[in-house]
Amino acid sequence: MSDQLLTIEATRLDAGHVRLRLTGDLDYDTAPELAAVAADLHGDEVLVDLGGVSICDSSGLSALLVVQRSARVMHLTGVGPQLQRMLDRTGLAELLAVADDDLRATG
Repeated sequence: MSDQLLTIEATRLDAGHVRLRLTGDLDYDTAPELAAVAADLHGDEVLVDLGGVSICDSSGLSALLVVQRSARVMHLTGVGPQLQRMLDRTGLAELLAVADDDLRATG
């Protein structure tokens, strides 16, 4: 079981734009929560702020792919070194757009 629960704060910035701010562990136990949120993102441009994520495992990556498939456009921000290594090693860095952290502050 995950030591730290996942908190997902969804903010509609304007029509068609949503920010998801994640805090905690994005892992086997919590990834279904993010996948469930993805069901409401049809056609939205989504900014996923991962700055508060302490751990992301393969289940977390899978949940991010579910969000990416549900959204019109998805950008990741706040990607830490561990998650960036996972994205690079799995080849997902080419599929999942990592945005500048400047977008995190304004988005």
